[in-house]
Amino acid sequence: MNETPETGWYAVRCVFRWRQPYDTYEERLTLWRADSFDEAIAMAEREAEEYVDDRPFEYLGLAQAYYLDNETISSGTEIFSLLRDSDLDPEEYLDTFFDTGRERHGHIS
Repeated sequence: MNETPETGWYAVRCVFRWRQPYDTYEERLTLWRADSFDEAIAMAEREAEEYVDDRPFEYLGLAQAYYLDNETISSGTEIFSLLRDSDLDPEEYLDTFFDTGRERHGHIS
């Protein structure tokens, strides 16, 4: 489905791969004012190509868009949501997709 009821805000997630010596993947969320999913993705992909220009990483060609159902962006506005069906139990699901041990992030104590 590539149609929306009106012009609005779209969050677009693009995936990148950093080259050697990094061997790291990056997911970026960017925000776009557009008339449709297709337009938002096109805008994000143009920006993704600029983002990788002369840098040690490449855009992998995966863009996922989310239509923000709010006209006003403010604290707490949901900017992305992805639903995934899975038979994994909650701990295994998190370990498989979000906490593999290879992420570059810190822990809040």
